[in-house]
Formats: sequence, structure tokens, C-alpha cells
Amino acid sequence: MATIYDFKALNNKGNEVNFADYKGKVLLIVNTASKCGFTPQYDGLEALWKKYQDQGLVVIGFPCDQFAHQEPGSDAEIAEFCRLNHGVTFPLMSKIEVNGDNAHPIYKYLKSETKGLLGSAIKWNFTKFLISRDGSRIERFAPMATPESLEEKIKALL
Repeated sequence: MATIYDFKALNNKGNEVNFADYKGKVLLIVNTASKCGFTPQYDGLEALWKKYQDQGLVVIGFPCDQFAHQEPGSDAEIAEFCRLNHGVTFPLMSKIEVNGDNAHPIYKYLKSETKGLLGSAIKWNFTKFLISRDGSRIERFAPMATPESLEEKIKALL
């Protein structure tokens, strides 16, 4: 049976990231977009990353342009936007698709392990997946759930 640690993805610089390297960490995986009403959540995600990274939290952003073309830029443009406008230092991955035949394998896995309001499909930008240190528990949160609202759950997993 697959776990999150069986997957790899490209970061926004084109380098392969092996998720096995995150064993023992609490993961918060989010599909992001720069031109979305939820884009200010980058600030909350960065705050969680800064506050808890030394305790084992890893925030990972997966830019996605599948929802109303709200992430049109290149990986470099997205990274620059995030850094300049939201001070993002947490890991950003290469832009992916989260739904459909071309959905990234990580998102196919996450969707198969959790269900949202629309079944397994990702509803919109800033859907969040919180994964326990051993990878055995995955919780899914709707885009409206702010990063701050997840803090107590994150602390409990750390």
C-alpha cells in the first residue's frame, strides 16, 4: 500500500524532491495560486512554517492553474511573487494539475485517501492536506479553512 513517502515531485527549480526525505515530519500540503481570493493565506502558511519548522512541520505549496486560470505564471514568476508579496520561504513545487487525467500522482494519492465536498476532486485553490509524522493519518481541509485554524491540529501532531 502506498504512502506519501513513496512519491517524488519537482520543486520550482526543477529538482526532484523525494517525499521519503520527509519521514518523521508533519506535512501541510496545499495547492496554491497567486491570483485567488485565498492568496492571502500564503501569509498564514508562512507564519506556520516559521513557527513550527524547527519542531518538524513542513509546509509544501503546489501551484496549480486549474481553477479560473488563477496561477498563470512560470515557476520562477510564482516563486518571485510569493517571496516579494508574502515573504514565502517554505518549499514551493513546480506547477501541477490536481484534478483530471494529468493530476500529479501525489494529488491522486491524497484524493484517494480523503474525500471533500465534491467527492475526491479538489474543489478550489488552497485545499489543504495535513499529514501525521508517520504518514498514517491524512486530514483534508477546504479552501476556506485558514492556516491559522489548523494550528491546534498541527501542534497536536508535533
